[in-house]
Amino acid sequence: MKNTLSDLNNKLNALSVFRSILETPVVSSLQKLLYAIENGSLESQLRCYGAFSSALYKEGGNLSQFIIEFIREDENFFMIKTTENAIISRTISNCLDEELSVLQELSDLKTPQLIDLIDYKNYLPHWDNSQVDLKTEYYKMIDAIPTKGYGIFARYRAFKIVDGNLVPVKNADPQTIDSLYGYERERNLVLENTRALAEGKGASNVLLYGDAGTGKSSTIKACANYFQGMGVRLIEFDKSQLADIPAIIDDLYDSPLKFIFFIDDLSFSAGDDSFCFLKGILEGNVTGNSKNIAIYATSNRRHLVRETGEERQGTDIHLNDTLQQTMSLSARFGLTITFSKPEKDLYLEIVEKLAGEHNVQMDRDELFHRAEAFAIRHNGRSPRTAKQFLELLCIGL
Repeated sequence: MKNTLSDLNNKLNALSVFRSILETPVVSSLQKLLYAIENGSLESQLRCYGAFSSALYKEGGNLSQFIIEFIREDENFFMIKTTENAIISRTISNCLDEELSVLQELSDLKTPQLIDLIDYKNYLPHWDNSQVDLKTEYYKMIDAIPTKGYGIFARYRAFKIVDGNLVPVKNADPQTIDSLYGYERERNLVLENTRALAEGKGASNVLLYGDAGTGKSSTIKACANYFQGMGVRLIEFDKSQLADIPAIIDDLYDSPLKFIFFIDDLSFSAGDDSFCFLKGILEGNVTGNSKNIAIYATSNRRHLVRETGEERQGTDIHLNDTLQQTMSLSARFGLTITFSKPEKDLYLEIVEKLAGEHNVQMDRDELFHRAEAFAIRHNGRSPRTAKQFLELLCIGL
């Protein structure tokens, strides 16, 4: 058995496609343990065994499941070439098969195989295994990449930009379409546009503008979540990160997944040249058009550029040209949708549906009276106001 484990250790050292598994705490500590069993003292064996068990327990305690999760998320060169529809040589394909066999051997490693080689009679931690066929699972995963994703896109559905790099949002907003009330016509436009994106038909860039609290951002997140199973992922950009968009597009251009680039609360001050940069992106001048990417933005301003009365009066002898330039950015979005503050009937309809969702037991007239009074005190009627009213009502405030 010792020779078998030594052979497994050597096979792990020779990995190429899945080489990054050697850098994980689980496998790196396991390799140290295997070396200690072969050459080390009992003290070093026990110390390495404890370190391996601790690392595996942090991953759930199941060695087979750890390996499945690793190969699902590993963005190795075989995976990248596959997503780019590149030609993969027979040599590399054979290497992949051989390495999956090595990882299968690792996945099947059970607790007694190591404990029996350690001259120690007291309790040592155990781990779990599952019956898995790694080759079958891996090739099923490859076939499902266009919908299930790959690497970090297989595990997460939403991302943000940090220092120019994609970083997953581990607790992304679970907003659903069914939990949003009112604005059905507006929301269906966004939903159908996103459906076209998900189906690979290409989609318009979308601007949702209107009053605060009307559900613009929630609509975008809900639509992205709705089509997650069809390969749609959400990437959120701050206005200060617009310069990162071209590089991210280049990275994702050949991906089989679909991406919504989400810019929330978009507006520019007069003299802010970055709005010209965004115009270039919307027109495809920076990177070219891509059918797997659409830009969705929200704003409280129809024309996106803040202007003072003096600026609108203008001292520029080409005033009309200047105004046309600042107003034309919104025209670069193929689909522009207005979310206005709801009238009384719609606001109360939203309140009533949210009350049912929260199982609020109150006379309808009393509920509406209190909801209206709350809206007067809190920036007027809106879906956000209705939601805040019900949340406070449920906790007795």
